[in-house]
Amino acid sequence: MKILALNPGSTSTKVALFECGPDGARELWSDTQRYDTDVIGRFSGVMEQEEFRLDEIRKCLSAHGTSPSELDAVVGRGGLLKPIESGTYEVDEHMLSDLRSCKWGAHASNLGAPLAMRLAAEGGNPGAFIVDPVVVDELAPVARLSGLPEIERRSIFHALNQKAVARRAADELGKPYDECNLIVAHMGGGISVGAHEKGRVIDVNNALDGDGPFSPERAGSLPVGALIKMAFSGKYELPQMLKMITGKGGLVAHLGTNDLREVVRRMDSGDEKAKLLFEAMAYRIAKEIGSCAASLGGEVDAIVLTGGLAYNDGFIDLIRDRAEFISQVKVYPGEDEMLALVEGALRVLKGSEPARKYERG
Repeated sequence: MKILALNPGSTSTKVALFECGPDGARELWSDTQRYDTDVIGRFSGVMEQEEFRLDEIRKCLSAHGTSPSELDAVVGRGGLLKPIESGTYEVDEHMLSDLRSCKWGAHASNLGAPLAMRLAAEGGNPGAFIVDPVVVDELAPVARLSGLPEIERRSIFHALNQKAVARRAADELGKPYDECNLIVAHMGGGISVGAHEKGRVIDVNNALDGDGPFSPERAGSLPVGALIKMAFSGKYELPQMLKMITGKGGLVAHLGTNDLREVVRRMDSGDEKAKLLFEAMAYRIAKEIGSCAASLGGEVDAIVLTGGLAYNDGFIDLIRDRAEFISQVKVYPGEDEMLALVEGALRVLKGSEPARKYERG
């Protein structure tokens, strides 16, 4: 079987073709289409880019000698939908309506399902799917409550990569994922740390909207009183405040960079502030891991560290030193999102799990 994976980002679209057989999925080719900000800026909103990106993907397929007619499925990155269970979802009109209207929020990932559906139709209607979007919600009831009835904790995290590496770790442990207790920390531009109990993420920080560890681009949890005073100081408008939380928080706010390699270069040059921020970010991740250990009642089969920051051995060592007393630490650097998308579609095509249906909220 051949499965095409699509991952739209704010100024790019990743496209990859995989061939799937008894031994799993093998990448045949991949391409990352990058768009000039001037080109993207011509569109009034993200969903207005659908036709443009579709044309660019068609060009990409043609350049690689691939026709939609030879595809068995097309799988796209899931966008901002209502909170849903983990799994692989068939793309249908209910899903497309919520994504195209941006009812639950606007993000480039909203384009994944529409693009997958249209390419699938061009190929004679093979399956079109999304897998584990960021809105996967399996929170335990006690984890959902906050101290104010007007504010409920939301599950928004790197579900695709977290679920994929959790399954990989479970395989290495020799146990089914739904029999494992794992703590997974995805560490990239945003950081999410999830407590995986028997195949369900029962607690996780909202990695998008100001919760958990600070990251290269996000402020993380903040002292609420100070934040409220800052918001009402008259110095900032709402868009500025929101950008400070997501996009211009964390390392960007302190050091003016979101690149951990640059932070390390400054540390090596004797920059004590950079060293402190490097250590503090690792400290906050380890602290969040400890919180997840409590959520799991201390029964943890493994701690799993993944994402781009996991390539830095020194950073991993700082987390390991504080958290390894809880359980063994497994490290899977990077994020194989394209493979994770394909594996999700493949589980459905092989019949090892049913395709889920999206119901409009």
